[in-house]
Amino acid sequence: MPYMSRRLFTACLGTETNSFSPIPTGMSVFEQTMLVRGGQHGDRPGLFGVPLLRWKQQAQALGWTVAEGLACFAAPAGNTTQATHAALRDEILADLQRAMPVDAVLLNLHGAMIADADPDAEGDLLARVRALVGPAVPIGAELDLHCHLSRQKVANADFLVIYKHYPHVDVAERADEVFSLMRRMLDGEVKPTMAVYDCAMLGIYPTTAEPMSGLVARMTALEAEPGVLSVSLAHGFPWGDTPELGTRVLVVTDGDARLAARHASELGEAIWAARDAIVPHFYSIEEAIDRLQAHEPDGRPFVLADTADNPGIGAAGDSTFLLRRLIERGVGGIALSPLWDPVATALAFDAGLGARLAMRIGGKLGPASGAALDLEVQVMALTPDAWQPFGGAMAPLGRVAWLRAGGPGDEQAIDIVVNDHRVQSFHPDCFRVAGIDPLRPKALVVKSTQHFHGGFAPIAREVLYVSAPGAGSMDMAALPHRTVHRELWPRVAAPARGLVDMTEA
Repeated sequence: MPYMSRRLFTACLGTETNSFSPIPTGMSVFEQTMLVRGGQHGDRPGLFGVPLLRWKQQAQALGWTVAEGLACFAAPAGNTTQATHAALRDEILADLQRAMPVDAVLLNLHGAMIADADPDAEGDLLARVRALVGPAVPIGAELDLHCHLSRQKVANADFLVIYKHYPHVDVAERADEVFSLMRRMLDGEVKPTMAVYDCAMLGIYPTTAEPMSGLVARMTALEAEPGVLSVSLAHGFPWGDTPELGTRVLVVTDGDARLAARHASELGEAIWAARDAIVPHFYSIEEAIDRLQAHEPDGRPFVLADTADNPGIGAAGDSTFLLRRLIERGVGGIALSPLWDPVATALAFDAGLGARLAMRIGGKLGPASGAALDLEVQVMALTPDAWQPFGGAMAPLGRVAWLRAGGPGDEQAIDIVVNDHRVQSFHPDCFRVAGIDPLRPKALVVKSTQHFHGGFAPIAREVLYVSAPGAGSMDMAALPHRTVHRELWPRVAAPARGLVDMTEA
């Protein structure tokens, strides 16, 4: 076989840094999320382990060998500590040095990792990998679409491929695209050339509705054009305080810089033209409750997404703003899952099934979490090891306890699922594993921005994106960045936008 002598190096480093989160990202957050050495992902690999497993499988099918470096990912939170960043980065580099010589490097990165001493932590890793392997060894990487598409990342990779969908249902598909491009590059079939267009925008853009779904289809169609290898949109991560923040288009062509620049510019301008329409409507807390109360139950729940308290964007997942108003307004038939509260979870497990407790719930992590709620609750169910599916992988919930306030009937109750593993609501199973039938309540409250959509939309009467206070505020114009000095929409009505000069890296 022609590929017998080829040797790949693979590794993963990443997290999604919310600069306004009160939770520092230290080594324990990586250990709780994904910290894998020697490719030992186990029988429940995390989402960020999926590309590495696919690359290994496809390489071995070609007769290639794979040297697997450290694979580490942390659930979104605040800045990664300097010591943790240096330790993980240096371990990957040491793994690479031991593996050399290699024919290619494939990295799975998030792209929005900010360390205390480095606003572009994954760009720094790419630069150090390039320095080790030299200019002749190709480097390819897969990125989350909420990445910061920095000059440093682009300058030190031969090609980058970014998820197209939000929620991220195409992680494995994009991994296959990365591997295919690398195989073709090693075989001399293609010579990737990248161009980047800066849309100068801040926002959250779900791809489940028009016009964003149509723009994703346009990106896919462009990839069928002669000479075009890959088309991506880096949505950016608005809550990251880093200089190259914002939405950017990436086009990879086969050695044709002009073609890449033209397609990037045209797609970037189409996204700019659709800027108002691609951002979903966010309801205030009062508007969402008004809409809920205006309708009688019909067997399908409303889904209220508490977007600002999404652990998936670095929030604590313990805020009480929405829950408090539901209680104050006397709304019954509500279930929330999960609310991160290790203390309440431990108390429920100690008290046992059926126990009635006066319990202080939520509001633990500071002003962005709101004030704690003092409630009389009954422990309805306890699950010691709960999981929920997401993106072809399984996400742990930890220990979960179903607590019921109010009642006694389902129509009057507020059911709260507390847990001790900080994670967002991905799937209705986050209710089912706690003992709650998700079709029973009038409304389900989820701590998520968009990743809930694939699981919950099929059962929802209506999905309401709720803009409550929190570390993930959706008020893009008011986010308190300190290192972002560029003009960005919606802060500025018509900021400068255009092709990014990669030679400035």
